Amino acid sequence: MVNVMIQVEKLKVKLNGMAILNEVSFSLGRGEILGLVGPNGAGKTTILKVITGLLRPEEGSVNILGKPSRYFSSRSLARKLGYLSQESKVHWPLRVERVVALGRTPYLMPWEDLRETDMKIIDSALRETDTYHLKGRRVDHLAGGEKALVMMARLLAGEPEMILADEPVQGLDPAHSLQVMELLRRIAESGKGVLVVLHDLALASRFCHRILLLRGGTIVASGRPPEVFSPEHLKTSYHIEAKYGNSDEFYVVPWRRI
Repeated sequence: MVNVMIQVEKLKVKLNGMAILNEVSFSLGRGEILGLVGPNGAGKTTILKVITGLLRPEEGSVNILGKPSRYFSSRSLARKLGYLSQESKVHWPLRVERVVALGRTPYLMPWEDLRETDMKIIDSALRETDTYHLKGRRVDHLAGGEKALVMMARLLAGEPEMILADEPVQGLDPAHSLQVMELLRRIAESGKGVLVVLHDLALASRFCHRILLLRGGTIVASGRPPEVFSPEHLKTSYHIEAKYGNSDEFYVVPWRRI
């Protein structure tokens, strides 16, 4: 079994002549949550797009389960990687179960109907995300937290080995934010790898095993949350001071701008 699920080496990305990523290298291990944090424009979303093949780097490489990502077809890569982008929204009046069923697309031929096996996987994803009771309802009629969990169910229905989530708690209330992060923790504990972009430093410090702090397209700190969220790193990257706690688990709370 491969323990390093994603290996990124010396990525360089330019858009419109501007450097977006510069010499970015890191790995995602099996069973871990790796958090990508940093100010707006630091390059976090760009990293996810390169890994999923949506962007081609100028230089560098991405290995998936020990193989160069270019060796994977779009279909086979979609079976390995579950990607929840910031644009993962539903603009049609689809029922919840139909949206979740879209996660089975990499396993179906064009126009092929869902099989009994697919239906069981869809039901399992709905139960895992606590959205089974929403079956039959239109997604565009759901509250924000419910929609976020339905999109997580769609992700799980694809049975990926790795989850890439771009700001999955954006705009959610505290209860739903915790629910999403607890779900990501369970996913990691099941042996999958989770790479998540977060702006909420409190959630990142509580739920991520390791943190990559980016600024200006470069990794300026990496390691366990207590190491990365040091007063000096928060000062130079965010221009803030924070309060720290460590009763049961380490956590950090942004306190004031400086």
